[in-house]
Amino acid sequence: MRPDLYHVYGSLEKMLPISLNLISAFLIMLIFLFPLILIKWKFHGKSCKETPSLPPGPTPWPIVGNLPELWRNKPAFRWIHGLMESLNTEIACIRLGGVHVIPVTSPELAREFLKKHDIVFASRPLFMSTKYASRGFKSTIFVPWGDQWRKMKKLVASEIINSTTMRWLLNKRTEEADNLVRFIYNQCKNAAFDSNADDQTSIGSVVDVRLAARHYCGNVMRKMILNRRYFGNGMKDGGPGVEEVEHIESLFTILVHLNAFAVSDYLPCLTPLDLDGHEKIVSEAMKIVASYEDPIVDERLRQWRDGEKNEAEDLLDAFILAKDSNGKVALSVEEIKAQITELMLATVDNPSNCIEWTLAEMLNQPELLQKAVEEIDRVVGKKRWVEESDIPQLNYVKACAREGFRLHPIAPFNVPHVSMQDATVAGHFIPKGSHVILSRYGLGRNPRVWKEPSRFKPDRHLKKEKDGVSMADDQMVELAEHELRFISFSTGRRGCLGIALGSAMTVMLLARLVQGFLWSLPPNQEEIDLSEATNDLFMAKPLRAHANPRLAASLYPAE
Repeated sequence: MRPDLYHVYGSLEKMLPISLNLISAFLIMLIFLFPLILIKWKFHGKSCKETPSLPPGPTPWPIVGNLPELWRNKPAFRWIHGLMESLNTEIACIRLGGVHVIPVTSPELAREFLKKHDIVFASRPLFMSTKYASRGFKSTIFVPWGDQWRKMKKLVASEIINSTTMRWLLNKRTEEADNLVRFIYNQCKNAAFDSNADDQTSIGSVVDVRLAARHYCGNVMRKMILNRRYFGNGMKDGGPGVEEVEHIESLFTILVHLNAFAVSDYLPCLTPLDLDGHEKIVSEAMKIVASYEDPIVDERLRQWRDGEKNEAEDLLDAFILAKDSNGKVALSVEEIKAQITELMLATVDNPSNCIEWTLAEMLNQPELLQKAVEEIDRVVGKKRWVEESDIPQLNYVKACAREGFRLHPIAPFNVPHVSMQDATVAGHFIPKGSHVILSRYGLGRNPRVWKEPSRFKPDRHLKKEKDGVSMADDQMVELAEHELRFISFSTGRRGCLGIALGSAMTVMLLARLVQGFLWSLPPNQEEIDLSEATNDLFMAKPLRAHANPRLAASLYPAE
């Protein structure tokens, strides 16, 4: 044998026992480890299967998520609802930048979020629009979870918006209900005079219902908060002056841009560019609002400080006099101003929008309008005006308002609820920091919940069911919907603190309009156009309807 081969075989002969030992050891190790590996693999597979997934939604792009689709498909709320319909889902996940936005159109899921898991979803996002509206998150509604929110909620709920305050300020609300009918009556009377008619109350006038409704709400809140109807001289006929018009228009400008899916809210690095233009619009509107409200607050503070005032007359006084648990002044000047603006924002839109739509729907179905008239005549009569004390008995009027809230909500979504930790809701994984938005539009028109969801049918609210058992038709109707089949007023830990006030304003607005006037279509018009605006849920055209006084002329207030 060749010497080189001898060395090779010799080396192999020496290495063979070592290799066999290693192989044997490896095989023995596999035999012992295989069951453990198998068990781990099965456990891992099972845990992966059981890990909940995100709700269905479009595939996001890197970094920007679905913002490109959102940008291309405006308004965003119509794209979101269209997407959910195409996916045939009542919950979705849309990633905007690094934020998971979770829209919901199911009452059952809505209750999961706001009742069962309420504490988890009790915070608010840090949006540019809400920062301006709350003057740096100093108020209640838009403030993230924390000490500031707890402080403001406790104060507002315990000392400001409560049953005692509602009774205290009843006369101010009644004054504005009287002024509402005076304003419309004067328009009818002036139209009659202009036409040289013999019977001045038989002519009537075409009335801008949106103008009347919005300024009734604005007047109520100005009177309750600031003890005044007008910032300036106002109008002799009871209508708004230029100052009130500018104030209300600015409030609605802010409301339209709240939670409006601005790109910079999801990609903060783009904030300086203000790509949507929202920052400029909202900041300018807030300057106008502040220019009317702030001087009144400053002057009132001076009056209390200098001893010129010693008795509370309105909510502003209540804010100034509020004390904390140590007996010290509870609110800073900026907190007072922020909370006053927030109260205005929270009350001018919902009642006015609901009643504008409700009256429009009733004009297209005159038999519904007649039923409301008959109920008011039966409960109140024709010799006095309807009052807040009559509201419990006006179930059909309230059913009409409920149907208005269901079918025509003020906004597509409620204020976002931010998840403060990872959560699993109805089998879906909801990451920490997600924005849960309940769809007012989708809940109220969910065909699984509502028969003929697009039809205005107040009678559906007169018969309730509980646990499958029908309840009495005459059970008291409430405007609040606690089961979240639609949203009139928000609920839960971050729910609306002024449900009683909002309900009273809504019902009184509709009741006074229906009691005081015979409403009909404008001349040469066959029906009211019920089209929605493209970029929001207001009526595309402000409601204009013909009004005729229907009570004795002596009942209409004159100033």
